[in-house]
Amino acid sequence: MLKPNEKLDIRHILDDLEHYTPKRKGWVWRDVGPQQIGPFVYQQASPSLKNYIPLMGAHSVGNIDPQPDSVITTEIASGRFEDDIRRMRMAAYHGADHVMVIRTAGQSHFDGLLEGSPQGIGGIPVTRKQLRAQRKALDLIEEEVGRPINYHSYVSGVAGPEIAVLFTEEGVNGAHQDPQYNVLYRNINMVRSFVDAAESKKVMAYGEIAQIDGAHNANATARDAWKVMPELLVQHAINSVFSEKCGIKAEDICLSTVPPAAPPTPDLKLNLPYAVALREFFSNYKMRAQMNTKYMESSTREATVTHVLNLLISRLTSADIQSTITPDEGRNVPWHIYNIEALDTTKQAMMGMDDLLSMVNLKDTGYLHDKKREIQERAVLMMEEIIELGGYFKAVEAGMFVDSGEYPERNDDGIKRDIKGGVGKGTVVLRDKDYMAPVTAHFGYNNVKQYNASYDNDPSQLIDGCTFEKHDMIQYIDELDETDNVYLRLDETEKYRKGDILKPEVEWLGDGTVVVDLFFPISKRIAEAAAIKTGQAMNLSDVEVIHSEPLHPSEGTRIQIKGKFNVDIKIDELTLPEEMKVHSEDEVFAYMKKHNVKVIAGTAGNDEHSVGIREVLDIKHGGIEKYGITYTYLGTSVPIEKFVDAAIETNSNVIMMSTIISHDDIHYKNMHKLHNYAVEKGVREQLILIAGGTQVTPEIARDNKMDQGFGRGTKGIHIASFILDKFKEMMDHDN
Repeated sequence: MLKPNEKLDIRHILDDLEHYTPKRKGWVWRDVGPQQIGPFVYQQASPSLKNYIPLMGAHSVGNIDPQPDSVITTEIASGRFEDDIRRMRMAAYHGADHVMVIRTAGQSHFDGLLEGSPQGIGGIPVTRKQLRAQRKALDLIEEEVGRPINYHSYVSGVAGPEIAVLFTEEGVNGAHQDPQYNVLYRNINMVRSFVDAAESKKVMAYGEIAQIDGAHNANATARDAWKVMPELLVQHAINSVFSEKCGIKAEDICLSTVPPAAPPTPDLKLNLPYAVALREFFSNYKMRAQMNTKYMESSTREATVTHVLNLLISRLTSADIQSTITPDEGRNVPWHIYNIEALDTTKQAMMGMDDLLSMVNLKDTGYLHDKKREIQERAVLMMEEIIELGGYFKAVEAGMFVDSGEYPERNDDGIKRDIKGGVGKGTVVLRDKDYMAPVTAHFGYNNVKQYNASYDNDPSQLIDGCTFEKHDMIQYIDELDETDNVYLRLDETEKYRKGDILKPEVEWLGDGTVVVDLFFPISKRIAEAAAIKTGQAMNLSDVEVIHSEPLHPSEGTRIQIKGKFNVDIKIDELTLPEEMKVHSEDEVFAYMKKHNVKVIAGTAGNDEHSVGIREVLDIKHGGIEKYGITYTYLGTSVPIEKFVDAAIETNSNVIMMSTIISHDDIHYKNMHKLHNYAVEKGVREQLILIAGGTQVTPEIARDNKMDQGFGRGTKGIHIASFILDKFKEMMDHDN
């Protein structure tokens, strides 16, 4: 059982992995419906998690954890499956219950299963060991967060059927499976692709594995993605009907519904009609909403804006699975934190738009209706032409797919494949009439009923069961590579796993990678070169620019660099920030009732920011007033001298000065000035001086002559507890 305050032990996950059996099979949807969470009633929600990290905005409403009704996806595949397990645990705490593992690109062309656990590049080599280790970890993680987590990868390539069997054996819950992906994007022979897909889909149906199609790749590949919307409908139709014919239930078929456009295009005018057209045509299937990566570059801000607009479309239409995505693949920075930010963006936006359609309606006349209808009509015309040509294979040979024209416009630049060409050509052979395959979930005839008619529906009875029924029949292979395996990688990073040495990381434990934000008042080209030099001067190695953004052609450029930080940090040598002592509310109430504590408060100098200080003062927000402390609020932009003069006039014993503005270190200067004026007036020893603000820490405040400082996240109980302790200290000193 995992404990939230303890790190996950990777070696424990690997221990006795040979005998581990997944706890369940099949896809799990969320329990959805109205939920009372804190003071709010949500309509499109699922229960909160048992253990979670709340959104930052939840801190002011009791740290509630409203979860959307949609299953939420994150994609994790850094190349080292043991480090990805830690990311999965973090992602689960932020609401992910669909973990997708991207496999290495070259695996589409492998004609068998990989064994061992070689390190991946640009993804994970899908092996039995990797699958079993991550499913075992997820079995533990889902107990920790209190919700099932779906595990997902890809059933495609020339080893598709073998992969489908592997996934069913190892408890994988979801998979991409679309033979058109093989044909169009991997140039695998089309006949081989569809024969393999039939077998794969049959196996997936038995394993109750949810299928996601690959139609969205067309708008990631097309020259003008918004023109392929009719084709996307056609591709969805071909794969979905084919899947049903192979035995997959409609409720287990999910369409990958990627909006074909992104801002600064007129995003909603392009994407919303397409979303409506798709859902209207395919209402009996599930919708998996994903972002469009074609127009995504290196800006996290830009990716987030596109993400939120896509989420708006999901709320205006539907999404059974809501995917998340970050620009990290293009930046080659698969940061843990950006996975988490994308999950939090999804959760925050979807819950913020809860029950949106009860307040707005999509018009069934005008532009939205007409554009939706046009997309559907173009799709029907395209399907009719495919039939007239003689079917899908003929259409591919004619280059009908991923053409840059908006069908029926054709620019004759679509992807063309030869039915007799591609990877795996000529490898499909007809079965012998007496062919026999006494295994479960096999596509087509297998002749077992000649031995017993009842075996036709359960053919593996003939051999007393196969690996689907008897997990101990599976042949498990651990490691084959003596120089590249998980045990060696764990040994190399062991010192970082013990908990007494740290190093920053991005992909892998102890990789030392950091990202630095910079600004240079110069053009982009020069700024990029200067950024590299800056990183090197900071003693970073392997420095490279991952994002550059001109703010003006000559006046300035924002740069992000990444590099390697090559110093180990020893925890026992760190100076840890102090933990603020907090008394119980009853103790504070009792003390303040016996002592006359009076406070002067306001924002200092030219500072107009008053929200923070009011929250720690007013009883409504749980401020110090709640505990019987009286205060006089002087308002904003209070001259420093006025704080002390007012304290003398009202016989107050505490001054609370809020200082948000930090330009020219004015917050430091105002702290010194407050102290010096109190000394000048001869009352410093009788006053408790407190400074607060977003740039204030206890150490900074005390260094600048305050008695204490309070920063982000401060509540009234924190300040009241300090005043109590300081009062006791002053009284003991006087006595």
